[in-house]
Amino acid sequence: MERKRGEIKELASKENPPGIFRTTMTYNEQGMLCHFIMKQGARIPMHNHTAMQVGYVIKGRVRFLQKNGPGFEAVEGMSYIFSSMEEHGAEVLEDSEVIEVFTPARPEYADN
Repeated sequence: MERKRGEIKELASKENPPGIFRTTMTYNEQGMLCHFIMKQGARIPMHNHTAMQVGYVIKGRVRFLQKNGPGFEAVEGMSYIFSSMEEHGAEVLEDSEVIEVFTPARPEYADN
């Protein structure tokens, strides 16, 4: 499992869940970089995964939900992190663009 480099205009995006478009940019077993376009009103259900998740909001506004916490609103220029197995979800408050890094890589996001 590996993609050493990727240019966004040459890579396909996947919509899942509705209104969330993910492009897996580059990855190997240790880490993965993904680009997300999120449409206002889209929701990511509560979930967890073994990968630590680090994100940066390029533009827009997203409310992140946490099972064991108050949640928070992330806006343009803000970064965030979720630990391994930390349950979280999201509500997209306005059209948004986000970059996220997962470590280790999430095999279900590898575009083969």
